[in-house]
Amino acid sequence: MKIGHDRFKIRRRGVIEVEPIKILLAEDHAVVRESIRESLAHESEFKVVGEASDGEEAVRLAEELSPDVILMDISMPRLNGIDATRQIKSFQPSVAILILTAYDDEQYIFSVLAAGAAGYLLKDIGVHDLVDAIKTVYKGDSVLHPTIAKKVLKKFRANKEEPSKEKESDLLSERESTVLKLAAKGLSNNAMAQELHLSVSTIESHLRAIFNKLGVGSRTEAVIEAMKRGWLALKDIS
Repeated sequence: MKIGHDRFKIRRRGVIEVEPIKILLAEDHAVVRESIRESLAHESEFKVVGEASDGEEAVRLAEELSPDVILMDISMPRLNGIDATRQIKSFQPSVAILILTAYDDEQYIFSVLAAGAAGYLLKDIGVHDLVDAIKTVYKGDSVLHPTIAKKVLKKFRANKEEPSKEKESDLLSERESTVLKLAAKGLSNNAMAQELHLSVSTIESHLRAIFNKLGVGSRTEAVIEAMKRGWLALKDIS
């Protein structure tokens, strides 16, 4: 979990102020970058600390500004988002890099996730979903656009790996199975809480239990592990 002492600043007279999540935008199209910046400006929890128009600038600014979250496009001049992600994670492993792109090619998806990206979203998502995704990766979890999750599932199916003989019901409770399927659909913790009429803290507790039982450390890993075990079908992530 990244939420902790670094976001809380003790002010004079005992007043505690929560510091905003520092965001770096890496997008080569100025109009798109401006649109994203304006959308995030309405969120008091966020602060855009820098903007990069190419991959090399993104790497440089990541080192200079130490952002908490980087919104990274894939196709950028001078250095693409995959290589930029790999370089940034090499010297700043704690930063959460969230891919926001128009590309859903498998070669990009698996390469950038292997490079250390915390999530992969397509640019057709709404502002609310983007805001939730930023908060999710900042907390240390991962997010996948439903279209991307489908491609990951199809890849595992194509590999024809023998699914685990262990049944989902043998390891996860009924509630945990439900939470896992909602996570696979890309729902945020808040959205899952509303869907199941539970508190956000209860959802987080269920996710931690799922991670522990599957031996993983994030949403993405949990969903992928469930896919490998044959517990998720296309209908579960549609």
